[in-house]
Amino acid sequence: MRKFDLLTPADAVAKLNAALDAAGGHAPTETIPTTQAHNRVLARDVISPVHMPEFRRSTVDGYAVKAATTPGVLRVAGEVRMGELATTGLRPGEAVLVHTGGNLPAGADAVIMIEQTSPLDTATTKIQTAAKLTAGENVIQEGEDVRKGDAVVRAGARLREQEIGGLLSLGFTQVEVARKPRVALIASGDELVPAEAQTRPGQVRNINAPMLAALVERNGGEPLDFGILPDVRLAFEEAAQRAMHEADMVIFMAGSSVGERDFVPDVVNAMGRPGILAHGILFRPGKPTLFAACNGKPVFGLPGNPISALITGTLFAMPALWRVQGAHTPPPLNMIRATLTQDVKSPRDLEHWFPVHLPLPNGERVGVRGEGEGMPLAGPIPTKSNLIFGLVRAAGMACAPIGVDKLAAGDEVTVRLFD
Repeated sequence: MRKFDLLTPADAVAKLNAALDAAGGHAPTETIPTTQAHNRVLARDVISPVHMPEFRRSTVDGYAVKAATTPGVLRVAGEVRMGELATTGLRPGEAVLVHTGGNLPAGADAVIMIEQTSPLDTATTKIQTAAKLTAGENVIQEGEDVRKGDAVVRAGARLREQEIGGLLSLGFTQVEVARKPRVALIASGDELVPAEAQTRPGQVRNINAPMLAALVERNGGEPLDFGILPDVRLAFEEAAQRAMHEADMVIFMAGSSVGERDFVPDVVNAMGRPGILAHGILFRPGKPTLFAACNGKPVFGLPGNPISALITGTLFAMPALWRVQGAHTPPPLNMIRATLTQDVKSPRDLEHWFPVHLPLPNGERVGVRGEGEGMPLAGPIPTKSNLIFGLVRAAGMACAPIGVDKLAAGDEVTVRLFD
C-alpha cells in the first residue's frame, strides 16, 4: 500500500508553480469586446495612443482665470460650452465661464468656483472674487492621468471594472485576453449517482462536480463535466487520456488516497511529465490532496468529501487556474482577523481550516462589526468533511496553523470569508 509523502501546503504549491513555470506557456488568446472582458486576463500590454486627458479640463463649475489676477474684479468674456473647445484666448483681467470637465481657454491657468464669486451686474458681465488662486487650482492638466506611449494595463492583469473603463476611455473597444481555460472535472465512486437521481441506501448524490464547476466559472475557467467514473482502473485511464486532449487543467474528485481502489496516483503519473509533485499535504480538511504537472498542465487529485473538495479546490486548484490564464496573481482572498468565541482543538502537525459564523452582538450571523466596535467574533461550527451544510451555515473558514494544537476562546484567528 502507498504512503503519503506529506509536504506543507506552501511547499506543495511552490513545487507545482515551479513545474508549471518551467513548462512555460499559457492558455491560447482571443480578442473580445472590452465590454465583455470583465474578470478576464489581459494577454498583451495596452499602450496609450494619446495623452489622457487630451485637453485641459476644469474640475468645477466656475470661471477660467489667470491665477495672478485674483483676488479682484474680472470681466466675463464668454463661455466655453460642454463638448466644445475654446476658440479665443484669455486676456488679462478676463474670466471665461466653464463647466465641470470643460475645456480651458488658452491663457487660463486656474478655475475659480462660481460660489466664490459675486456678479457685479444683472447680466453677469463682471464678477468679483476675494479668493486668491494658485496656478493649476481646480484644473486637470493634459496628460495628467496618462501620457501617450504609457503602458496603461500590463499583460497578466485581471480586468476589473476600472480597467474596463480605462481601456474604453482610450478607445480600446476590443481587447486580447487569455481564452477561458477548460477544466476537466472527473468525479468517481460506485456510490455516486447524479444529483437528480432518487438515492437508495448506500448511495449519495454527486455534488462535488457541480460545486467545483461553479468555482471554476467564478475563477475564469470553463468546466467540462466528465460525469461519474466507476471504481474501475480502465475508466480512470480513459478519462485521463480524454482530459489531456480536451482540457487545460484536470481535477479528479476522489480516488487520490492510498486504498486499493484509489487509482488516481498511478493514472496521473502516466499522464505526462513530471507527474506527481506532492501526494498528501499537512492540511485539514484534505490531507490526501495530490498536486501534479503533466506536460505543462496542472492536475489535482482532491478528496471526495464535499467540504474537503471545496476547500482544497478553492485554496490550491483555483490559484493554479489563474496561473494557466497568465494572471500575475489570483484575486486576493477576502481575509479578516477575528476573535474566537469558543475553544477549538487542532491537530498540531496540520494546517487546520474549520468553518465559522460571524455573530454580531445582537445575534445576527452576517457581516462584520462596524468601525470602532472592535474585532468581529468568529463562532466555530462543529462539522465533518462530508457534511456540506457545515459550510452552508458558515460565513468563512478560520485557520489554526501548523504547530498549534488548541485555540482558546478569545484568541485571534485568520478567517477567509466565502464572499
